[in-house]
Amino acid sequence: MKTSDFYYELPDDLIAQHPLEERDSSRLMVMNRETGELEHRKFYNIIEYMEEGDTLVLNDTRVMPARLFGVNKLRGGKVEILLLKRINLDDWQIMVKPGKKAKPGDIIVFDDTLEGEIIEIVEDGLRIIRFSYEGIFEEAMEKLGHMPLPPYITETLSDRERYQTIYSRETGSAAAPTAGLHFTPELMEKIRKKGINIAYITLHVGIGTFRPVKVDDILDHKMHQEYYSITKETADMINEAKRTGKNVIAVGTTTVRTLESAAKKSGIIKESNGWTDIFIYPPYNFKIVNKLITNFHLPESTLLMLVSAFSDREKVMKAYQTAVREKYRFFSFGDSMYIG
Repeated sequence: MKTSDFYYELPDDLIAQHPLEERDSSRLMVMNRETGELEHRKFYNIIEYMEEGDTLVLNDTRVMPARLFGVNKLRGGKVEILLLKRINLDDWQIMVKPGKKAKPGDIIVFDDTLEGEIIEIVEDGLRIIRFSYEGIFEEAMEKLGHMPLPPYITETLSDRERYQTIYSRETGSAAAPTAGLHFTPELMEKIRKKGINIAYITLHVGIGTFRPVKVDDILDHKMHQEYYSITKETADMINEAKRTGKNVIAVGTTTVRTLESAAKKSGIIKESNGWTDIFIYPPYNFKIVNKLITNFHLPESTLLMLVSAFSDREKVMKAYQTAVREKYRFFSFGDSMYIG
């Protein structure tokens, strides 16, 4: 299957540059997974598509203020880095712009309390940096770090929390699990009162969010590893839903990737943690998830490929064409889609 099979035209003015004032007032496209039939609703209507006993699974990762701006102490010039993965207490894997300003041995100064030495260049031009700092590293990041908004968002975000889900708690992501940005405390409470179980997994979103598919044949694309964790409580809730014929509703592609990574052939989930580089594309037999809440994704992205595997590529691409025609808002701060 070709990467170009997942291309669609998207006008720039449909790329959402800021979140709506009310999180759950975004539009919701409802798609029948089997027929492709579409409805147009609001996100707060999502509860109508859940039944008592269903399990809603959310990714509780929290975005780090992972973008830092510094100066090369040896060569001069401004440097921007993005923290991707913690290797040990002081060493991180990072993306750097411009790369020529970050060679092994270079010292990047961020302020008088934080600097880092480039240790080595690794795969795909990424770097390993070793930080030196006064006090506590996390406090330095809170002070100096900027939210790592995707490059297609060009407007400044005035409130950092709008790029966090209301249930975020496990810090470690380089990007938000954006399908969850639509939930409000009030909506969550209504979901609980309806008898729907709420379970949490953690997947720290990494470099895959920022890297496009650059190969013609999708089978040649390499996914980067991301850390995930599933508790026994979550595993038990999901297994009970499967046993009783209830729905497992995944919020976001990160949740899908986590659950499908941990799934046994029997369709059972167990408590687990580790690293996943699972790449889901058509055709794929989903073992755990049978309903999906997701945002609208970039053309030719691995996220769009996963959504196409969940339903049907032609149906999904037609739905996206409809979304463009109906002027839905796209990407991180955009509207939502429910496939069930």
